[in-house]
Amino acid sequence: MLTTTHPAEVPFYGRLQLQPESGSGSTIVAADGRRFLDLYGGHAVAISGHCHPRVVAAIREQAERLLFYSNAVPLESRDRLFGLLAEMAPEPLDQAFLVNSGAETNDVALQLARRVTGRRRVVTIDGGFHGRTLSTLAVSGIARYRELAEASGGQTLLDLTVIAPWGRPEVLPALVDDTIAAVIVEPVQGLAGAREVGVEALRILRRACDDAGAVLIFDEIQCGCGRTGAFTAAQSYGVTPDILTLAKGIAAGLPMGAVLLSPRIAKHVSQGDLGTTFGGGPIPCASAAANLEVIRDEGLAARALHLERRLRQGLADLPTVKEITGRGLLLGLSLDRPARPVQLALFERGILVGSANNPSVVRLLPPLVLTDDEVDTFLNAMHEVLS
Repeated sequence: MLTTTHPAEVPFYGRLQLQPESGSGSTIVAADGRRFLDLYGGHAVAISGHCHPRVVAAIREQAERLLFYSNAVPLESRDRLFGLLAEMAPEPLDQAFLVNSGAETNDVALQLARRVTGRRRVVTIDGGFHGRTLSTLAVSGIARYRELAEASGGQTLLDLTVIAPWGRPEVLPALVDDTIAAVIVEPVQGLAGAREVGVEALRILRRACDDAGAVLIFDEIQCGCGRTGAFTAAQSYGVTPDILTLAKGIAAGLPMGAVLLSPRIAKHVSQGDLGTTFGGGPIPCASAAANLEVIRDEGLAARALHLERRLRQGLADLPTVKEITGRGLLLGLSLDRPARPVQLALFERGILVGSANNPSVVRLLPPLVLTDDEVDTFLNAMHEVLS
């Protein structure tokens, strides 16, 4: 199933024996003609499906007019995206800063929290993953990523990180004191296997941050953009952070990240405090704007909840599936066996699924345009593989 990289490329990733040539909706077509049902979505990126016609048209139209200009000038496509983000995001997160990736959004969020509060320490949740910059590795709730931070000279940042235990909301208030700059949390942890932190814990963290004057950051790199039943998980759970980060699915496959700020945070940002060359470029903004319109106009957030119900019902009678975690179309299937052979067997049947840090979890991150028939195709294959 795995293939090697090109000799000129640093071998940093194990790759599937699949070279995508084209895609449409939830289907990938390989160069050798094989067709795959994609329940991985390029790691939660293809949220409106592969090559949605409205997104492709927006990219083509923008590319024919202007490929790039920096943030030194205003751009129509950028302004259009800002308007959509202000419309679709929860109040009062009505200002945004655009960057290139999820790690960069979280890096900016941590910088702002420390600047606003004048503090340096950060609380993170066991199992959380927030990116691969030095500062985001240091606040990872996964040991192997913290080790990368240590190996890169990030011991000071590691020493400033407090890791809250998983599933213990009662201990959270004591961890958020007047030395804490920020709490960073994935409302649904992605790499850990689609684990919901839970509304109770999110409410406790909101109150604790208010009491201590700390900044609450929601990392919605995987769980945002409609995947959990509303445009943001914050709206799904009814808890609003001070900073919310989006990436992966925001621009339908083009590099894009957005840091959404409340007025409390935004009022502290002055010209020159933040910068980016490529963030907010015309083509990614055109793609993101068209993508968000598709999510809104086609009701894809509500569809994610409909498909979640179908998946849960269809898997309920499989005793090999011990638990289904997550929300919407970010789901973890906890098995009574290693997940890797199941993933390989599904691949042989033309179905792509994700893995997780937990070796017994199959992770589902499909496009929100997944059809009911495609859900049935996956369920039939799962019953065949796990029977």
